[in-house]
Amino acid sequence: MNKKPVLLVIAHGSRDPRHAATVHALVRRVRSRRPGLRVETGFLDFNIPSVQGVLESLAAEGVQDVVAQPLLLTRAFHAKADIPAVLRDAPPQLRIRQAEVLGPSPLLLQALERRLYEAGLTPADKSSTGVVLASAGSTDPEAIAVIADIAREWWHTGWCAVRPAFASAALPRTEDAVRELRSLGCSKIAVAPYVLAPGFLPDRIARGATEADVLADVLGPAPEVARVLLERYDAARTPILTAVGA
Repeated sequence: MNKKPVLLVIAHGSRDPRHAATVHALVRRVRSRRPGLRVETGFLDFNIPSVQGVLESLAAEGVQDVVAQPLLLTRAFHAKADIPAVLRDAPPQLRIRQAEVLGPSPLLLQALERRLYEAGLTPADKSSTGVVLASAGSTDPEAIAVIADIAREWWHTGWCAVRPAFASAALPRTEDAVRELRSLGCSKIAVAPYVLAPGFLPDRIARGATEADVLADVLGPAPEVARVLLERYDAARTPILTAVGA
């Protein structure tokens, strides 16, 4: 019987130690959900092990099949350029498939609501609460459009209003979206960071939320995020297993 491909979770990395700690917490949750699956973590920058180092170690062990999972919520520069470039430099004996990014997914909307309720909202607040869907931001128009689509979809689940906001590279900023929702007459304003781990841009989102009533935590190791990650792995591994006759 052929072994399951190794799941390599690829995170961006950060000088902020909270980033790596959150990534490792998410990976632990993934391992707990799929005990028979080998899960490794590699970082593009700032943290160790590097993606290239993990790939070289796997090749040295004789591993053949890897699913590379970008720990990203949108298909922007890192998913389209950085990660493929690193994977192209992998040892040639490795068969690697790059999985799709985590978002969008209904499970991630569930995780966002989980974080808002953990921060103090209740389901009864939903119809009177305006929500800022605050993402890191991107220069990629596709990624910006996806965030706007998610905001529209989330609004249709019963919130007073939902507005996208961006910590960098695009507008509006979080504080501007908060003020817009206030002007619409929503009784409460909540900010939901659509980011996976703490760091520089999530801190900027938090600073922009000072006039909001509720600030949720980052998605982090939410169980829904772990489920999405494994769904992406399963979708990516199928061609590998077909190719090797599994």
